[in-house]
Amino acid sequence: MRNYCDQISRRDLLRVGAMAAPFGLGMSLSGMLEAQAADANPARNDVSLILLFLKGGLSTIDTLDLKPNAPSEFRGEFRPISTNVPGIEVCEHLPRLSQHADKFALLRNFTHTDSGHGPADHWMLTGYAPRAGFNPSLKPNNQFPSYGSIIAKELGPRGSVPAYVCLPRMHNSGGAAYLGASAAPFVVEADPNAPNFAVPDLAPPLNVPSDRLGDRQELLQTVDRFRRSAESQANQSAKTLSTFQQKAFQLMTSAETKAAFDIAREPDALRELYGRHSLGQSCLMARRLVEAGVRCVTIDHTNWDTHYDNFNVLKNDLLPHLDVGLSALLGDLQERGMQRKTLVVVFGEFGRTPRVNKDAGRDHWGPSNCILLSGGGIRGGLVVGATNAHGEKPADNPVGPADLAATVFERMGIDAQREFHTPEGRPVKIANDGRVLRELFA
Repeated sequence: MRNYCDQISRRDLLRVGAMAAPFGLGMSLSGMLEAQAADANPARNDVSLILLFLKGGLSTIDTLDLKPNAPSEFRGEFRPISTNVPGIEVCEHLPRLSQHADKFALLRNFTHTDSGHGPADHWMLTGYAPRAGFNPSLKPNNQFPSYGSIIAKELGPRGSVPAYVCLPRMHNSGGAAYLGASAAPFVVEADPNAPNFAVPDLAPPLNVPSDRLGDRQELLQTVDRFRRSAESQANQSAKTLSTFQQKAFQLMTSAETKAAFDIAREPDALRELYGRHSLGQSCLMARRLVEAGVRCVTIDHTNWDTHYDNFNVLKNDLLPHLDVGLSALLGDLQERGMQRKTLVVVFGEFGRTPRVNKDAGRDHWGPSNCILLSGGGIRGGLVVGATNAHGEKPADNPVGPADLAATVFERMGIDAQREFHTPEGRPVKIANDGRVLRELFA
């Protein structure tokens, strides 16, 4: 089990995430419904977003922006291979993804100035660099709202499914900040690759018979009566049963919602195509949720923090999973006719150092990164921008997190220049004066 550079393991992240849910990291379904009823935006748009966040920092110089003509201490061990689009090359360890280059664009002139976990994560997941007082260890730590929370606030849910879902956990910077509870994510807190996968505390096991579900509803009502009886001693206005709890139960036992989260309904062959691992099954779950009407799904996948043994870890662990899962997602969306209305964005918080370190690894590097975008009107088979000969920084026309945010929100039908107001009344634009990258559009 490889640790993140702050010595937190992937297993620990899952365990901490599961324990954190009751303390406000995410929301219960009934709480989410109550908040949405109080503060839903009736605006609607057809495009959905799948955001694949490669936590720790994808080494883009080894994957999507190789430098085969650079000296060995920069170019590393991997060779580029051709894709199904003449002139576009990717890493040799992404053979499946190479055959989907006609479906994605590569934004190679991407940069920002923070090379630290936490602040860089927040910048990438919100479009805003954190300000003084930022504490990356808070759960959530948002000073500014995440992509999904802005989408939930502006567009609201489609039907009975949540507007914004995080899986298999919520990233610390995936929260709503000053947008409030109605824009908080619905957090899965479970690995879709687990053989007994279920959404804990939000849904009963998917194979429980309907008569047992009725028993559970009666139990819920009984427990709730005891709780509210105690509350009524201090507050006589407390209701005997929450309308939103009742609705939550109905939703989680409805055919529509049950089907969205029931990944076991997928054919075994398709599950194998996506890969029987957390990243692959998270991609499959994201497609299911978007198909059911969820507007934004954020996948938090770790650990891409390759300070040591970079090439071995990428070759034998991380890249095979990314290659299988992402290529299956792009192909599946196209086959189902969902590509035009599903925007897929893949990035980490930064790239990795152009020069290989003494431990055969690469360290954090904000000055150059590469973003992969697909669907949602993005033109496939496209490379925008370039880095210099050693991959140290954009060669020209640099773009950054605010530009990416403005572009994503434009695709979602959201006015990035519109302002929210903090509780103190301070106006904050949805995107921080970013430029919409129209060169990416079909």
